[in-house]
Amino acid sequence: MKTITISCENTGNNYTIEAGMTLKEIKKIIYPDNHNHILGALINHQLKDLQYIVMNPLKINFIDITSLDGYSVYTRSLIFVLYKAVSHIFPRKSLRTEYFISNGIYCRLGNKNLAQEPETVDALRNEMQKIIDHNIPIIREDIPTEKAVQIFRKQGFKDKADLMETRGKLYTSLYYLDGLSDYFYGTLAPSTGCLKTFDLIPYKNGMLLRLPDRHNPQELLPVIPQDKLFNVFNEHKRWGKILETTDIGSLNKLIENKYAGPIIKISEALHEKKISQIADQIKARQKHVKVILIAGPSSSGKTTFGKRLAIQLMVNCIKPINLSLDNYFVNREMTPRDENGEYDYESIDALDIATFTDNIQRLLAGEEIEIPKFSFETGQRYYDGEKRRITKQNVIIVEGIHGLNPKLTQLLPPEALFKIFVSALTSIAIDNHNLINPSDNRLLRRMVRDYKYRNYSALDTLKRWESVLLGEQKHIIPYQEEADAMFNSALTYELGSLKLQAEPLLREVTQQHPEHSKALRLLKFLSYIRVVPSREIPPTSIIREFIGGSSFKY
Repeated sequence: MKTITISCENTGNNYTIEAGMTLKEIKKIIYPDNHNHILGALINHQLKDLQYIVMNPLKINFIDITSLDGYSVYTRSLIFVLYKAVSHIFPRKSLRTEYFISNGIYCRLGNKNLAQEPETVDALRNEMQKIIDHNIPIIREDIPTEKAVQIFRKQGFKDKADLMETRGKLYTSLYYLDGLSDYFYGTLAPSTGCLKTFDLIPYKNGMLLRLPDRHNPQELLPVIPQDKLFNVFNEHKRWGKILETTDIGSLNKLIENKYAGPIIKISEALHEKKISQIADQIKARQKHVKVILIAGPSSSGKTTFGKRLAIQLMVNCIKPINLSLDNYFVNREMTPRDENGEYDYESIDALDIATFTDNIQRLLAGEEIEIPKFSFETGQRYYDGEKRRITKQNVIIVEGIHGLNPKLTQLLPPEALFKIFVSALTSIAIDNHNLINPSDNRLLRRMVRDYKYRNYSALDTLKRWESVLLGEQKHIIPYQEEADAMFNSALTYELGSLKLQAEPLLREVTQQHPEHSKALRLLKFLSYIRVVPSREIPPTSIIREFIGGSSFKY
């Protein structure tokens, strides 16, 4: 047999193996005593399942649940196990995975909004545990797409059949679990025995598939109440049904039939209606509300939302003035550092809360203040003579990621504050078993904007992204339920408008970079989506903040 040399990044060693061995066989050579936690591998920075056959010298990095790639593999595989349990116990019911929420995945049985009884949930959890205990292999098979479409049509999976038909690929990879077939957006675990930590509990009208803590895989993430967020997701799911675009396949079909224009118009009208409703809420509390705080994670469209809200407020005879939290950074030498010794600009302690509070209090008292400015080049505060004073007709709009943090506003009168949480909460799915993580939506937005306006490459954005997400989990997400109003800035059509600009940027992230696997994953994701022409997107749209062509100044 021909032998080849592979390099294992986990151990730092080289190994001589026979050509034609699978990753599953190789992992047992490298980890003879403990390998059951391994979920897949990065081959030359490209994610593969353990069925992959090695024929040439390459670099291998075996992954487990503690990596972002491994966590995604674990989550997808757990959904497959739940689907298997549903097909066995309730063969006439369909499984719908709806949203990432409360540190888990919200799921329902069937298409009607009927509550799942606790006994139903218990039976599914017990069946899932049996499947995991039996350590059943999960097998991948590449088949002609035409055959895959026939399989999904026969199973009643119109969403998956439409997706396959509109993707334009000759072959499709199906996964099989004890004879049950399904399609997944990425690779799966080698067997069910890898999925030790999970739970399934009643949640709202459905179930919550609880997920493990990536940093402590033996423990489940705590269930965080997110009632307001759930209502926003539900609202947009209803809108998706109105547009008949609850999944990518149905959206692609509408685009093929030249219906992109109406989708854009309706999506934008829904946004405008929601913004005007929030402005009406503020108008109803005009006697007390003087400070509007807009917060949300990176690339949520907070800036454009604030500008459009200002217009609606003026329609309601309220004159807003803007105040950015970026003006209140402490001087660089006072900036806190993270665990790696780097400046932590995401921390609320990077803000001069005392000066911010003093400025707001003086404005509310009718005094004139001079607005501080912050130079990101020098890392120092300065003043350029800009002054502000407010009247009875004014409100102050404050935009920044810490707008909902109680530490920022603890010395301000609560009745004077109106808090808004903005995020791109993608409500459309790839199909019924494959969710779109909202963070991917925001990552594509940021990548396009960073390149267009900040001279950052896709590689630069990908390198920073995990740190950005960690900062959001620490400094933004815990406070989102404090909001008086929530605004979902995601647009049904926007992924199709981002695609043309994002794909060339992602292709520049080459194999030599560890971020290559993330770029390939996003390219695969975009391959499902049909391009939406941008000519009908209005210049005031939130997506214009990222793709260009906005009539607002930033």
